[in-house]
Amino acid sequence: MKKLRLAVIGQGRSGKDIHGAYYTSDANKYFEVAYVVDFDEIMLEKAKKLYPSCETLTDWRELFDKDVDIVVNASYSEMHFPITKKLLEHGKNVLVEKPFGRNRYECDTLMKTAKDNGAYLAVFQQTFLAPFFIFAKEVCDSGKLGKILTVNIHYNGLARRWDWQTLQKKLGGSVYNTGPHPIGMGLGFLDYDEKAQVVFSKLDLALTSGDAEDYAKIIMTAPDKPVVDIEISAVDAFNDFTLKIQGTRGSFKCTPAKYSMKYVVDGENVERPYIEESIRGEDHEPIYCREELITHEESGEFDGDAFGLATARFYESLYFALTEGKPIAVTPETASAVIGVIEKVHADNRIERKI
Repeated sequence: MKKLRLAVIGQGRSGKDIHGAYYTSDANKYFEVAYVVDFDEIMLEKAKKLYPSCETLTDWRELFDKDVDIVVNASYSEMHFPITKKLLEHGKNVLVEKPFGRNRYECDTLMKTAKDNGAYLAVFQQTFLAPFFIFAKEVCDSGKLGKILTVNIHYNGLARRWDWQTLQKKLGGSVYNTGPHPIGMGLGFLDYDEKAQVVFSKLDLALTSGDAEDYAKIIMTAPDKPVVDIEISAVDAFNDFTLKIQGTRGSFKCTPAKYSMKYVVDGENVERPYIEESIRGEDHEPIYCREELITHEESGEFDGDAFGLATARFYESLYFALTEGKPIAVTPETASAVIGVIEKVHADNRIERKI
C-alpha cells in the first residue's frame, strides 16, 4: 500500500500532539510526513526529530509548489479559512482543523473553491468516530431505551484559560474551540434534520482571562426528535458524564471511557391502569404511588478514545476517500452544519470585544 505524502501546517497542541501522535503511531499505514510548516524554529527542530525525512518550512505559501497529496491545516483558528482557501485555489487537497470556518458563508466558500479547482476538502471532526458516541447512537437506535426524549451533552470542568483560545479576535472561546464536538454530536442525535434549530442559547464569561466565552448553554431540537441540551462550562466542579440520554424506557450515561444504563422491558412489569381516587394503605391513610419496577442494568468500558482510535479511523477514511473515491466518514457539509449552529448562537449572544 502506497503512503500518501502529507504536509502539516502548525506544530501546536493539535498539529503536534493530536495529528502528530497519529503520524508516529503504528496505526498510521497511510501517510508519510513530507513537510512541516511553523514559524517557530524550535518546533521545527523538534519536528525534524519526529519525522527525520521531512522538510521544514516557515511559510505555508511555499507549499504551493511542493509535491504533496494532502495538506493538514492545523494553524490558529482564525487562519483556517484564509490558508485553506489559498491552498485550494492552488489545487491542493486540504484537511482543515475545526472550526471549519467563522460562519456558513466561509464554509460554503471553501467547498465551492475546492470544487472549482478540482481539489479535495475535508474537515477534522474526529469525535464523531469516537467509540463512546458511536455506541450511544447504537443504543438509541436499538430501541432499548424506547423513544428518546432528551440528550444531555456536557463538556464541563473547573478550569481557567488565559491563552489565545480565550480571545474573540483569534476565533477563540468555548463554542468555536470545544463546541464543534458536542454540537456535532447533538446534530447527530437529531439525524442532521434540516429543520433542526437552536431554541435557546446563552454565552457568558466565568474564569477566562480573555473576552471570549467559557460558559455556553445550547438547546436544540427538531420535529419528532429529542431535545438536545448542550453545556460547555469552565465552572462545573461536579460533572460526572459526557452524555446522558433519557428515553421512555430508561436512561444511559457515559464518559469517553465507560458507560452505564438502566431500563425496563415491555411486558415485564404488570400494567397499572390509572385510577382517579387517592391510593390508600391498609390503615386507609393516603400513600405515595410507588412500586419496585423490574429493571435491567448494563455497564462497560470503551476500547479507544476520541483522540487515538477516532483519529486513526478518520485518517483511514481520508486515505480511501483520496485513493479510491470512497465517501469520507465526516463530510464538509456535516462540519458546515455545526458552524451554522455556532453562527446562530454567537448572533444571539453578543459579547463585547475588549481585546
